[in-house]
Amino acid sequence: QLRGSCRHPRKKPQGDPGPRGMRLAGEETAAQLRVTLLPTPNGSGLSQEFEGRWPESPAMSPCVAGVIPVIYYSVLLGLGLPVNLLTTVALARLATRTRKPSYYYLLALTASDIVTQVVIVFVGFLLQGAVLAREVPQAVVRTANILEFAANHASVWIAILLTVDRYSALCHPLRHRATSSPGRAHRAVAAVLGAALLTGIPFYWWLDVWRDADPPSTLDEVLKWAHCLIVYFIPCGVFLVANLAIVRRLQRRGRSGPRPLVGKSTAILLGVTTLFALLWAPRIFVMLYHLYVAPVSRDWRVHLALDVANMVAMLNTAVNFGLYCLVSKTFRATVREIFQDAHLPCTLGSQSAGVVAEPMPKPPGLPRGAEL
Repeated sequence: QLRGSCRHPRKKPQGDPGPRGMRLAGEETAAQLRVTLLPTPNGSGLSQEFEGRWPESPAMSPCVAGVIPVIYYSVLLGLGLPVNLLTTVALARLATRTRKPSYYYLLALTASDIVTQVVIVFVGFLLQGAVLAREVPQAVVRTANILEFAANHASVWIAILLTVDRYSALCHPLRHRATSSPGRAHRAVAAVLGAALLTGIPFYWWLDVWRDADPPSTLDEVLKWAHCLIVYFIPCGVFLVANLAIVRRLQRRGRSGPRPLVGKSTAILLGVTTLFALLWAPRIFVMLYHLYVAPVSRDWRVHLALDVANMVAMLNTAVNFGLYCLVSKTFRATVREIFQDAHLPCTLGSQSAGVVAEPMPKPPGLPRGAEL
């Protein structure tokens, strides 16, 4: 799962020769290893005798990133969660006013990003990884796997719903007007959420890259390929085909008449799908590299690459607010309206404290019942 950046396992007793199946032959060699390998906070540090090179031993790869992931995820959660809550309020207002299905899909996408931040960033990484130092029952960890993957699947496949909606609106406008409705959008989102939860159940048996056998078992390999296909390759294929069709449709309209303006919903769609493809690409690459080239737990460079890839992938849960503000003037106006509505009660409350409002006299000549 996305958590599992810098691990802090218990220190092994100095008589422990290493993982199963990789024991060093001979008691003298084992005794020499006990002298040269000293325990460190993350259980993977090396003594000064090995300084300057990485030994070919079963020791876990060192955590090069240190506390940087903890600081990064804390800042991401502290800034991204309030921003996503603000985005939810703004999109809920726009969806209520306009009744456009695209706003309902964006609202569901933001809600899934909030769940991802809470389940993966807060519970998975900060709470379980940094605070509890992974001293968590295995059943709890496996149950959390289901929620984490379900949140990932929901976020990505709701973006697919938005893509299909925009494709239908631009390429088949008459059919889109006849079939598109808020109720249909609600049913589509509910179906995706149910499917996301069902597809997350097999990942109860997911072993993260730190617990993989060397080489990974068939089950581990199947689950990791399923993760890559469900979360990245299949959605990116849908995004590519639909976005190319949308762009070609706009180009044909431009040849037959004045240059068409790209709608705000279409611009947001292109931005959301492009950001997703770019930010998730490093994690998928590192996952496949881990499967077929070098395991994360034995190579510090792959270890560091996984830390960076996970941080970049989680950034995708907090960037959509900036994209909406950049593209949509309506969204910016709605956000300003929310702040004004929140500031108005405070202003009225401060004015009413210690001041008794007097009725304002009506000017002569106004009709009965009229007030300023």
